[in-house]
Parts: sequence; structure tokens; C-alpha cells
Amino acid sequence: MKYQMTRTHWHVTQQYLIKPEKVQELFPLLNMDKVLAGLYTPGDGHIDPYSLTMALAAGARMYGAQIYNPAPVTGLSQTSEGKWDVQTPHGTIRANRIVNTAGFWARELGNMIGFEHPTIPVHHQYVVTATVPEVKALKKELAVIRDLEGSYYLRQERDGLLFGPYEKMEKMVLQDSWVRDGVPPGFGKELFESDLDRIMEHVEMAMEMVPVLKTADIINIVSGPITYTPDLLPMVGPHQGAHNYWTAIGFGYGVIHAGGIGKFLSDWIRNGEPPYDLIECDPNRYGKWTNVPFMCAKARESYGFNNVVGYPKEERFAGRPTCRTSGVYELLKDKASMGFHAGWEQPHWFYKPGDETGYKPSFRRTNWFGPVGRECRLVMEKVGVIDLTPFGKFIVKGRDSHKLLDRLFANTMPKVGHTNISHMLTPAGRVYAEVTITQLSPGEFLLITGSGSELHDLRWIETEAADGGYDVDISNVTEDMGVLGIAGPNSRKVLQKLTDEDMSDAGFKFLHCKSITLAGIPVRAIRISYTGELGWELYIDQKNMATVYQAMMEAGKDEGIDNFGTYAMSSLRLEKGFRGWGAEMNCDTNPLEAGLDYFIKLNKPADFIGKAALQEIKSKGLKRKLSYISVDTDDIDPEGNETVWHNSKVVGNTTSGAYSYSSQQSLAFAYLPLELCSVGQKVEVELMGRKYPAMVIQEPIVLTEPTRTRLQKKAKSKA
Repeated sequence: MKYQMTRTHWHVTQQYLIKPEKVQELFPLLNMDKVLAGLYTPGDGHIDPYSLTMALAAGARMYGAQIYNPAPVTGLSQTSEGKWDVQTPHGTIRANRIVNTAGFWARELGNMIGFEHPTIPVHHQYVVTATVPEVKALKKELAVIRDLEGSYYLRQERDGLLFGPYEKMEKMVLQDSWVRDGVPPGFGKELFESDLDRIMEHVEMAMEMVPVLKTADIINIVSGPITYTPDLLPMVGPHQGAHNYWTAIGFGYGVIHAGGIGKFLSDWIRNGEPPYDLIECDPNRYGKWTNVPFMCAKARESYGFNNVVGYPKEERFAGRPTCRTSGVYELLKDKASMGFHAGWEQPHWFYKPGDETGYKPSFRRTNWFGPVGRECRLVMEKVGVIDLTPFGKFIVKGRDSHKLLDRLFANTMPKVGHTNISHMLTPAGRVYAEVTITQLSPGEFLLITGSGSELHDLRWIETEAADGGYDVDISNVTEDMGVLGIAGPNSRKVLQKLTDEDMSDAGFKFLHCKSITLAGIPVRAIRISYTGELGWELYIDQKNMATVYQAMMEAGKDEGIDNFGTYAMSSLRLEKGFRGWGAEMNCDTNPLEAGLDYFIKLNKPADFIGKAALQEIKSKGLKRKLSYISVDTDDIDPEGNETVWHNSKVVGNTTSGAYSYSSQQSLAFAYLPLELCSVGQKVEVELMGRKYPAMVIQEPIVLTEPTRTRLQKKAKSKA
């Protein structure tokens, strides 16, 4: 609860950590022997879903909406100009765009246009009691309670009680026949057969917590379908792969999201961009790797995780690995603690003899802390190798490729053989994506984005290409191409042993790209490293990835080569002051407040998306700025989304954080008002219910290798 409150304080929604006395006041029927504290959200409540649905429909008709009911969709076809013909028994409706909000039928609707949406119905039961005298005698309605330990919710229902448990994965039931055969024709308000035995463990725990349940008469056990996605979150927004096709599906909690999602989608459709960042619900986080076995395994796992404690850096293992494994996965899987990134398995950190292995969740530093420090030192002092295959990778080429990318990105396009960091902005000037762009040959560009952004970014690029009528060919090569990163002061020596290409500083400059041969294998090498140290990213055909990896590990023995994972990379990038998309920048931030001015070319001739808005933002001036802060902690480190305080007032939030092993301190990025951004400014960062002293410091705390090299050359020339 303290972990939750750390994030809540900087948000608009009211929430409070309350003592047992307040808990008892709100729900006097609880067994207070078991209560230590409560998390109270005053704005939460309950509503009759049928009445709400009818009210929303009536309101829609008032504003001119036409609702046909019943109106089963019998066919979907797209016109040459991107509109949709929707076939129904009422006739064919021509639509500018379609939004799939079909609930249980969402998967069938998607099938009509070639999608296999990962939604599956789950049996959910709830129990309703007859009148309970103690409830009837109450002067005011009970608060809704959710018991994480017992895995159930419970609320007042007239003069009785209603409670709904979430069974463990081995007991819960999926309606997987609907995935295979479709929803039965005519299904509407029907229910499934109830099974009290399946939920009895949770019933008993509820009785222990709310003793009046022991003598209450059960008058109804309702068992009905609710729709789940693999990670429990809905799929909301435009879908990659079909122009003008949107989804709002996979809502495990049904109509309660209607108001927020309705406004979110309508604002996005009207304004051409999301009103705020909601990428965790982006439908494009799933892909063809999300098959039925994975979906079923994950739905079982997620149902059981409905009412449990969630941890930082949480991993859930059902359904893994998927078909998305890199060419070195088999070599690494038993040596590392693996993380899940858009279907891929990627090492978080590696084991050594004497380490406590495995996934050990904790709210504080846990078994990965020491090994990650070891990996950071490896990269800073010797040479390390990391699997970066989950990156999203696209090839854009054709007559209008340069013109399209100049329109999409705020930076200028790199020359042939060169690489740069570029950003796609929304019309309002917010950061939609960060992409590494390399021009491989005239008019042919390689675009690299983060693993979680693959189809999110591809959809944006494809939409602009289609709407603007650009003559381009866009291909997604994410699964074809493996990526190995090699970084550290000895990385050049290792690579030079395996190639005839001149890997010297003069022969292979920073942010340059070359096609080389490593150990006899064709490789596209880019001199860049997100650790900020000397390094290269090596783009290799998946089938040759293991050969190149093993050759590097053999060649680097004398240089002290070893593996490192994404936790070490995150710590190293933070030391260097590198911003991360989804943290320091997203659709809630503009690039000027994020400190990305260097990459934004407002004077370039092309009218890139967001240019006019950014010019206006610049002329009006900023109200906040991303700051680099040091946090005086003990056995806990910031990770992002924590509340920042000053003089007992909430003034901002962290965006990411980690322990810096080089400087032996906790670091974080945080958005602060301009008046609190000066170096030396003292603030506090809330972690686990405690406010830790923090201070704005000069960034970065560790200079990047190219900067260090440049300063050394400058010093030598002066000498």
C-alpha cells in the first residue's frame, strides 16, 4: 500500500492510506483483529451496468447518434479510399472508421478482417446474500472492500452483501470453446452453471474477515463471462495492419470504463492524437506471437493475479517462452534471470557461482543488486555483450522515403552510412516515439525502436504514408534480424580480432554504420551503445546470431569479456543522462521540457508533424523541466513514478531511477517546476511511505565515452 501511495500522491485521483479506526468507520462489520491498514479511494463506488448502458445510449441519441439493435455484423470490407462497408441485416453502412467494441464477439469481428485478437472469456462468479440484519441496521452504505489476501471484493447489495472471488489459476475456468467455435448464436444475457465448491476457499476467507457472512443466507450464485486479455489490460486505440480500424476490447471490468474510454477514443479520433499517454493499453502491444495457448495460459495467470500484491520489476512466467526467442536464447536461458519484452525473452541479469539465483520479487534491493553492479563494472572496465534482439526494426525505402521521414521526424535525416536519434511528435508537439535512424544506402533507411513500441510506431508511420500518398515500401524486419550489443573499453579489441575492417576511432567513427564481416558472417555494425561506453550494435541474420556471439566470447577471453543484461544497461544509461522513451518522454511530454532540444531541428525546411505546436510552446515558455537528481536512500532505489515533495507540497514526479554503481548513489530523472530546477535545489522523493532527501545535480554524473575521448584529444592538443 505504501508502494501504491508513492505513486498516487502526484496524481489527481484521491487516495489515502488509512488506519484501522478509519477502516472500521467505513466498514463496521469487519473482523478488526486482522486489519493493519487500508487503502481508501473515496471516488470509487458501484453502479447498475444495465441502467448505465441505457443512460449512455439515451445521451448518445440526444446528440444525434443512431443505434441499431439488434444489428449483428455479417461482413466487413474496406474501400479503396480506406473507408469501411459494414454489412448488417439493416443494410450496409459506409463508415469513415470502425471501432470494435464488441465485447465477447470482438475476436469474431477481428477474424472478419484477418486479426486474431487475444481476448478470451473467463467464468467469473459472485455470490449474493439475502437480507442481513446487521447490514439493514446500518445508517449509511458500506464502502466497497477488496481483500488482496482473500482474493475477493465485497460490497453492500440492498440490505444484503455481494462478494466476488478470483480463484487461483488451477481452479478458474476459461470458456475456450468460444475461442475455437465462436460465441453461440443468440447468446446475450445467459449465464453459466455456478460452482460454489470452486470458490469455497475464498468464501471461507471472506467469512473470516466479515463474520456476518457465516450466518447469511445465499440467495444467488451468478456465473457469467468476462473478457480477458493476456495481461488483464484492455486493447484501446487504432490497430496496426488495417487503416481506420480501432479497438476498445478486452475489458475485464466491463462498463465501468465506458466514460473514460469513450472520451479517450473520441478525443483521439477528432484530434489525431491521444489526449494522454495510455500505451499500456495499446492494442499493438500484441502481435502474431500471441497465439491461443499463450493467451489461455496468461488469462489463467492474470485472473489469479487480480487480487494479489504487485511488485516492482514484476515478472509473470505463464505461457513463456513464446515463439519469439533470439538466436542466442538457448545459450543464455540457464545463465540469466529472463525478462519478458513484447513476447521476447531477454536477460535482465546473469548468474555467477555464489549468487542467489532466480526471480526474487521485493519492494527493496534484492538478489539482482550485487550482480548488476558487477555487470556495470564489466562494461566500464572491460567488455560486455548484451542481447538486444527485441528492438523493433523497420526498413523504409522508395522514391519518397526521405520526404516521408522528414515529415515524420523532428531531426534531419542522416547521410548514407550515418546514424542519428530522431523523434516523432504528435500534432500538439508531444513525443510519440524515439527512433534510431540509419541511412543504409540512398533512400533506404533502417529504423530501430524499443521492443514495446514496435507496432505502435509502425502503425503511426504506415498511417502517415497512406494518408500522405507517399511512394514508399515499409517492411517490419523485427523477427528476421538479431541484435547483439558489445560495449566497454575492450570492445574494439575484440571486434578487431574477428574482422579485417578498420575498427579504430578514425576508421569507424561514432554514429557511423558499416557492413562488415565478423567471423565470416555478414553483419551490419553501428557504432552506438545505450550504455554510453565505447560500443557497437551488430545486426545479424537470426540464424547466424549464435555463431557471431560464440566467436566474440572466444575472441574476448583475454579482454575479460562476459554477458550483461538490461538492468545494468538501465543503470549505465541513467549515469550518462540518457532519456528513455516511455519514461522521460511520451505523449504526456514535449521534447523541450524533456531536454531533447539537440534532436529537434525547428529550422529545418520540412514541415514536420508537431513543428507549429512546438514553436508555439517555445514562444510561450516552459512551466516545468526534466531535472537530474541524486537521492539519499538506504536499501531502496527510485524506479520512476514516485512523488517529489518540496516544503510539504507535491511538486512533481520521477520518471525513472536506478542505483549508480560508478558514483555509489541513487539517481533519478524528475519533472519539476522551473523554479525548482536549479543545480543544488533540495527536494524529497517519496519511497515506500518515507520522504528521502534529494538534490538537483549537474548531468551527467558520468561522461559518455565519445565525450571523454573528445576532451582527452582537446587536452592533448593544448599540451
